[in-house]
Amino acid sequence: MTAKLTGFGFDPARQSHFFAVVVPASTKDESTIKVIEHFEWKGEVPDDSQVPYDCRDLKVIIRREYFKEIADAVKAEFNRRLTAHGLPTGRWPARGGTALLSASFGKELLLLLWAIEDAPVNDIQNAVHNWLGLAPEERWWLYTMTNAATGQALAGRNRGWRKAVRFALCENPVSDMIIRKRKDILPSLFSDFE
Repeated sequence: MTAKLTGFGFDPARQSHFFAVVVPASTKDESTIKVIEHFEWKGEVPDDSQVPYDCRDLKVIIRREYFKEIADAVKAEFNRRLTAHGLPTGRWPARGGTALLSASFGKELLLLLWAIEDAPVNDIQNAVHNWLGLAPEERWWLYTMTNAATGQALAGRNRGWRKAVRFALCENPVSDMIIRKRKDILPSLFSDFE
């Protein structure tokens, strides 16, 4: 049964907690993708297409165009780690469907989606870069803090930790800071030899 599932790292024989990424069959840019948290595997891929917007397990509703901006980078990151552990790689549904993620990967994906959900499109790649710069454990911690305070799809949107995560990942110029620090440090290391 596991071989027929799409997604990243979820094995129903070993886990019951997972996340479902629901991709609609419509490819219109205005269509939205939902991420729903599940605490129990019931033997088949859940039909989450009609999850009500006030459901507490509905974690994010994101525009398809935003998801497309991060999909390849997230897939590469998750598949790199799955391959390192000798596990099958995952993929996103090409023409609608549901991808199942292990709880760990689901938390990491949600952190990134929460960061970009209300951000300008131009900030998304910066968020991806900063997200990739975090260790999985750092992503899990940030997810836990954010989820505890503002983890519901609509009620938590653009508030508290969700807003802080957006600023941290979208507006933090990590790459610029690293380049500046290297330029400042390297000359000072060798100044005694000149």
